[in-house]
Amino acid sequence: MVATSTLKTKSSECISELVDRRYDQACIEKELDFWDHCLAEPQRNADVTEDRTCQQLAKMFENCLSRAKKTTLHCSSVLVPEKLTRRIAREVLRLASCEPCGLRGCVLYVHLELEKGCKRLERIVYDATVVPTFELTLVFKQDGTAWPSLRDFLFMGTCFGPTFRHVVKLSPGFRLVKKKLYSSSAGTVVEEC
Repeated sequence: MVATSTLKTKSSECISELVDRRYDQACIEKELDFWDHCLAEPQRNADVTEDRTCQQLAKMFENCLSRAKKTTLHCSSVLVPEKLTRRIAREVLRLASCEPCGLRGCVLYVHLELEKGCKRLERIVYDATVVPTFELTLVFKQDGTAWPSLRDFLFMGTCFGPTFRHVVKLSPGFRLVKKKLYSSSAGTVVEEC
């Protein structure tokens, strides 16, 4: 079955029909301009939607790090390089683009690589109503080149507990590991960025 429709443009006949139904003419003009723009540039609308999803995903990563700072990492602050969460979000969207359910079918495990090994920070399910089709493991890397701050030395032996005196600084690099859940023959994809 094929669905077809006829598109009315901003003809005076179309506008007068809506004005007769007591619609505001300025509102009608704005609405028709919007839909003309949408039809003329469908790729741009897809880009806007993808950008919005990217921003939401980046915010989820930032919230994850904020929660982990208090619960798992026990530090005073986590320093994140500029645009790191945005870069990760774009990579996650790229890896999800070829999946049957896209990002909605993703379970994301977030870890932090420390000197002593990896520490699990959180498990994120993008859409709990969809059966997961793939897993992504995101590994943030700690910046090993950072010198301890003067403040850390000053806090040693003071009334502040040792659990809340250090700062975790993340490296601009990260690792994403993708594992498909619906295919036994599919391998694991590891991406270092």
